[in-house]
Amino acid sequence: MSTTIDNTEPSDYEVHKPLVLEGGLRQGLTSYGDAHFSLFLRKVFIKALGYTDDALSRPIVGIINTFSGFNPCHANVPQLIEAAKRGVQLAGGLAIEFPTISIHEAFSSPTSMLLRNLMSMDTEELIRAQPMDSCIMIGGCDKTVPAQLMGGLSSDKPVLPLLTGPMMPGSHRGVRIGACTDCRNNWAAFRAGQLDVENISQINEELAPTAGTCGVMGTASTMACISGALGLMPLQACSAPAVSSARLRLAEVTGRHAVAVGKQKLTLRRILSRKSFLNAMIVLQAIGGSTNGIVHLMAIINRHPDVKGTITLQDFDDIGRKVPLLVDLKPSGDNYMTDFHNAGGMLALLNVLRPLLHLDTLTITGSTLGQVLDEAHFRPFSYTSTIIRPLEDPLYPASSLAVLRGNICPDGAVIKASASKKRDLLRHRGPAVVFDSPADLASRIDDPNLDVTKDSVLVLKHIGPVGNPGMPEAGVIPIPQKLATQGVADMLRISDGRMSGTAGGSIILHVSPEACHPDSVFGVVETGDMIVCDVERRLLQLDVAETVILQRLEARRLEESHSSARTTPQTGGRRLNGRGYRYLYERCVNQAHEGADFGFLTAEGEDLPL
Repeated sequence: MSTTIDNTEPSDYEVHKPLVLEGGLRQGLTSYGDAHFSLFLRKVFIKALGYTDDALSRPIVGIINTFSGFNPCHANVPQLIEAAKRGVQLAGGLAIEFPTISIHEAFSSPTSMLLRNLMSMDTEELIRAQPMDSCIMIGGCDKTVPAQLMGGLSSDKPVLPLLTGPMMPGSHRGVRIGACTDCRNNWAAFRAGQLDVENISQINEELAPTAGTCGVMGTASTMACISGALGLMPLQACSAPAVSSARLRLAEVTGRHAVAVGKQKLTLRRILSRKSFLNAMIVLQAIGGSTNGIVHLMAIINRHPDVKGTITLQDFDDIGRKVPLLVDLKPSGDNYMTDFHNAGGMLALLNVLRPLLHLDTLTITGSTLGQVLDEAHFRPFSYTSTIIRPLEDPLYPASSLAVLRGNICPDGAVIKASASKKRDLLRHRGPAVVFDSPADLASRIDDPNLDVTKDSVLVLKHIGPVGNPGMPEAGVIPIPQKLATQGVADMLRISDGRMSGTAGGSIILHVSPEACHPDSVFGVVETGDMIVCDVERRLLQLDVAETVILQRLEARRLEESHSSARTTPQTGGRRLNGRGYRYLYERCVNQAHEGADFGFLTAEGEDLPL
């Protein structure tokens, strides 16, 4: 005898009548040619998991499970899932979890960015394919959040981000340290002979003392703050520590919200507008966010059919000239995400930025950003201004992130000026020391006979989206050891790749078009060429006669025309990998200034290159 509570719709078995296929388990039926049978078979298998018809009649909220043994940033995902399920159930929904790709920075070869677009496709297609009224996307580590926002937006279903949160700082000899700004600073000190093996080993134990994302204003924290600025999650969720009870309560709240947005069919396309993205860019500048935030935001923007084409790199720079750096966190400042959270976090920051924000933008609650701030009744306290400066007393006056242009980068290049360790390098003229690849860099950078001085400009080519598929975070070119041991801590460095959001220095990134592009002037820079950088004038220029540059470009085209390698227009004569996802990536990825997304995934789509 059946022990289930029977809430089956009679029409489920009235095969002569059409099914109502909207919402819950009835949406997106598998194509068997018979909708009644498709629903019947779906219930057969879902009941194997013990669900009653009463449970299956509820709004269904999918929960993306990105837990992985290779992703310590997501170690708390099981606890978040349980809390989110509780929120869904309290709001009358049914939560069903499912897995997608999970990406961690340190466990992805050759680089996690190679997999961001793949994860976005995985996210989009599984949200589309499976019967859910809304979806909670649990992410955290750098590329997971942008991948989920890209895929979630393209799915055109109601989706909400739920982030794992930042880790706590550790301690070494009484000094706080934390991933990953201090990873890089201490490794540089070790390379310079300032730390011995015993000390660097001890530091290694303390840099990531808990689960969670990097505890500084790196890419993960940047994307968290951007998600809050876009109105996609509670503001406290931008900074609550991964190991805190607050993080679990926020997961429960997200579960409740997921049921509500599902009922309202409130998709990212409806929530997000051009003004929403402008708010995100204001926050990006004010927090001294990761340069990766620009690439990811451009990719998300270009997925939105109503916003694509209305925002370019120039908008980032225009906003930067008006917005000061306010948040005193590493790598631009001295503190950690726990300090930001304890100072009031995003709620405090948005109240300071209020005169600059578009307050009429929508949030997941259905309220505007201005209403959210009004209803919070936040009152600053003494510690707030220690970490989050007032507009009249900023940490850096403006343009913590700047966009440069010139013959080297006609489509733009990016520098985090606020993270420069030697500010006079922001206006500099020096001879190039060119490395053609990461392998070339590794073999020569510490050569005692390398012809380099502190005034040289270190140039690393062929680490762009196509040239080194995935655009690795190799842009933090190490200071040559012979200079580091002399106390040189910073040099002007240029590449077509990326750097970690936790890194600092006078480093120009995302040169576009990249070196392997047939029209790239950056690709024909040679050792000894003079390079001029003037951040105030937004200039990055190869100071070589135009006729010489044209001759070099023509010589390269001629050389590539004689190559028999299989290529695409954007790769010149460089051979493509022969199969699989990497082949798709090299054929279809666009340039950094467009978001390094696949053209066919953008809002308008495009034909695959032959």
